[in-house]
Amino acid sequence: MFLIIDDSRLARMMAIGLITERRADARIVEAVDADSAMAAVRDTPPDHILLDHNMPGTSGLDLVGALREAAPEASITLVTANIQSSIRERAEAFGCHFIAKPLTAEKMDALLADLDPGT
Repeated sequence: MFLIIDDSRLARMMAIGLITERRADARIVEAVDADSAMAAVRDTPPDHILLDHNMPGTSGLDLVGALREAAPEASITLVTANIQSSIRERAEAFGCHFIAKPLTAEKMDALLADLDPGT
């Protein structure tokens, strides 16, 4: 199951479209902020989490610790337009994949290949 966390409806729809084009049977849950993300994780722990960094309230990287505690087996990918080296370095220090927005077919293909190398 994929959890897409982004306050932008357009960004969520793009991610969902790219995932479902490649994995028609993928289960996808959406969240718009930290609270809805944590509720979703408690309901059904995801396999993969794609999250934005710049969101109202709690930033994506500030949310990573709680996500890791609630879903320790999930892979986490920061998908953000904030491409500062400090953000990328923090993401890597937290063990997160990093993708600069916009999310494209090529970037999604590379991420899925990295997440599931046997498929």
